[in-house]
Amino acid sequence: MRSRIGRTLAAGAAAVVAAGLIASPGPASASGAHTVKVTVMASSDIHGNALNWDYFKNAEYDDSAHNDVGLAKVSTLVNRIRADRGADRTLLFDSGDTIQGTPLDYYYAKVEPITETGETHPMARAMNAIGYDAVTLGNHEFNYGLPLLATWTRQMKAPVLGANAVSAKTGLPAYRPFVIKTMKVKGDRPIKVGVLGLTNPGVAIWDKANVEGRLKFLDLVATAKKWVPVIRGLGADVVLVTAHAGDNGMSSYGTELPVENAAALVAEEVPGIDAVLFGHAHNDVPQRLVTNKATGRQVLLTEPGKWGQRLSVVDFTLAKQRGRWTVTGTSSATINTGTVPEDPKIVTLMKRQHDKTVGYVNQVIAESKEQLSAAESPYKDTPILDYIQKVQTDLVSKAIAGTPAASLPVLSIAAPFSRSAVFPAGPVSVRDMAGLYVYDNTLLGVELTGAQIKDYLEYSAKYFAQVAPDAPVDPATLTNAGGTPDYNYDQLSGVTYDIDISRPAGQRIAGLSYQGAPVTADQRFVVAINNYRQSGGGGFPHVTKAPVVYNAQVEIRQALIEYATAAGVIDPSQFADANWRLVRAGVPVF
Repeated sequence: MRSRIGRTLAAGAAAVVAAGLIASPGPASASGAHTVKVTVMASSDIHGNALNWDYFKNAEYDDSAHNDVGLAKVSTLVNRIRADRGADRTLLFDSGDTIQGTPLDYYYAKVEPITETGETHPMARAMNAIGYDAVTLGNHEFNYGLPLLATWTRQMKAPVLGANAVSAKTGLPAYRPFVIKTMKVKGDRPIKVGVLGLTNPGVAIWDKANVEGRLKFLDLVATAKKWVPVIRGLGADVVLVTAHAGDNGMSSYGTELPVENAAALVAEEVPGIDAVLFGHAHNDVPQRLVTNKATGRQVLLTEPGKWGQRLSVVDFTLAKQRGRWTVTGTSSATINTGTVPEDPKIVTLMKRQHDKTVGYVNQVIAESKEQLSAAESPYKDTPILDYIQKVQTDLVSKAIAGTPAASLPVLSIAAPFSRSAVFPAGPVSVRDMAGLYVYDNTLLGVELTGAQIKDYLEYSAKYFAQVAPDAPVDPATLTNAGGTPDYNYDQLSGVTYDIDISRPAGQRIAGLSYQGAPVTADQRFVVAINNYRQSGGGGFPHVTKAPVVYNAQVEIRQALIEYATAAGVIDPSQFADANWRLVRAGVPVF
């Protein structure tokens, strides 16, 4: 793994970048000292949204809150703020998850990969045109492998930061840890803004196949404690952290790795930070203030939602104290990109790659005998999810033929990723299939016992609220108990079982059977499972340590597309199997 930073802390000086910016002094403060205002803008979790377009619906993006998405919208806001505050007094950063999330990203990673064609990645093309000053790695940057990430990084004009992603062999930073931007002040010493980039430790689990043995992901707090003094020592007057980590201090993978959502912990525990620009959680956080435990100073945090729906805008006021610029005031807000039109420059720039992606997702791959909808998938066994189960089961069954695992029954898990997914009656396109399976997961087969499968299902069933046998059932409040998202409700095919929602979580699975006989504790099965779940995503029991009997890195979404293309028809009579149901005291809920 090539290191993009020097081998000693002193080499951090190479990260000092003279931006050649001119910042005009502001009015005199009450003490008579001149002040300077600097504005920092931040996006995060763009996830391949270059334009305000929904590739799954083949229409302009819209949601229930009428948000817009895309870098073309962000660009318009950035241009307006640069014009209002002065381009010489503004900086623009991003906190990660850029090159995965839409068919646009997928197309240039897998259909016409930039690693083979030499084409500029659409997100590099757009971000370069907008003029980002630095971007930080998100966990999804690693989804398509290190070669594609390296190609995108080379194509970016802005430095790509990730201080806590280090070489597994040397322990040295694998990506640039920080950058310092120098803003000239007429008639006075320049202002230096240091930016430390931190990515998410969960990469080690979520993309284990891509990074194991090559990269390690260190604790965000410990990494910040190492680098913030270096940045200050190099003369930074303002120190920012761009962190691809939420702010709640919790992790979705337990205690195996450093804290996933550590943005606020960094602010609390590392002295010398003025603001944390964070992402990962997809929340709109205009401004949050956290008190640093060592200094008692308040540190500002802000998160600009997701997909380019918001832009964080942070204003810093600086005054001279003891001959150095010091931050004397901060404030921030998030601006809704739905209030502005798309930047026609970015729309024009993206047109060719966008049109090619639209053509790809609208290719017809099969005919469906009837309309299949995922609307009720979170609480009913639906044929459209059974289609995923069928494809996964067949793939794993064929793959283990002739191996020691061939004699074991093959089960499959799937979750309701999208309630709006539908196969229309008639032509089904790549877009329809991608709308059903919205994540770039790969397929594995693991071996589990009957007892482990029972534990797994009990864990999954905590997704449902407890409802007494005689109480009314409202689908709107039945699911997502305890904040469990739809994608963490796994349904199992190949066995039959009831989920008794009148009982407390952990005591709900009843009648677990295989081919009409009760599943025994020591009975062995192969379970088709996605890499996110197998690597620990969602914290499901047993799977991370279960023997792996199949892992050919087959992308599940692509497998669904190829299966439909080969068959030419989607006929629910060939795969629909209502093998699980919700009950109360043995009485079906629906």
